[in-house]
Amino acid sequence: MWRCLTTCLCCTRMALTVCTIAVSAGCSSAYRHLRPTGGDVTCVQQFKPRLGSALYKTEVDVVGKHLSGLLVLKLMPDSSTRVVFTSEMGLTFFDFEFARDGAFTVHRIIEQMDKKAVIKTLRKDFGLVLLEHTAGGRVLTDGVNRYYAFPQEKGTNYYITDSSCAHLIRVEKAGRKPVVIAQMLHYQEGVPDSVHIDHQLFHFTITLKKLEQ
Repeated sequence: MWRCLTTCLCCTRMALTVCTIAVSAGCSSAYRHLRPTGGDVTCVQQFKPRLGSALYKTEVDVVGKHLSGLLVLKLMPDSSTRVVFTSEMGLTFFDFEFARDGAFTVHRIIEQMDKKAVIKTLRKDFGLVLLEHTAGGRVLTDGVNRYYAFPQEKGTNYYITDSSCAHLIRVEKAGRKPVVIAQMLHYQEGVPDSVHIDHQLFHFTITLKKLEQ
């Protein structure tokens, strides 16, 4: 499964490169209609999960394969966040640490997933949910909703809210078009009850449903 995922990720990077080169051939920006607007870019911080420890039933579907288990998001005493995904039998698929200063550490990962492209993709996916790298942003609008845009090393992360920044509609990681769309729904005490991450250029989804502890 993870060999297939690595191949898909390589193909995705090639597709994005071609898209950048071939703008005149029809690969125009899906965000060209957005216009700058007023607003406080820091308002999206209210959607950063306020963790103690949250346990989620987790389903992963990638290129025709299915994986399920339990995922823990936990705030550690040093203010880092651990993301640990295990099978229902207790096998640890991966154990990641997102430090407060932006550093990222892989504490454990199974051999089949220990690929640079896989780790990088998972880091970015969970970074969207944890609101990593949300500095230096700007506020845009499509006339209805607000797009809080944060430039990344490659592309931009868009946190899309209603006009008053009261509700998070979705998150998009994008170049000229969305490559990942995430939804964080039904916040309870600062933690989303459901999370869904969907890659647009190949079949790879992660679904989290919070369990009562």
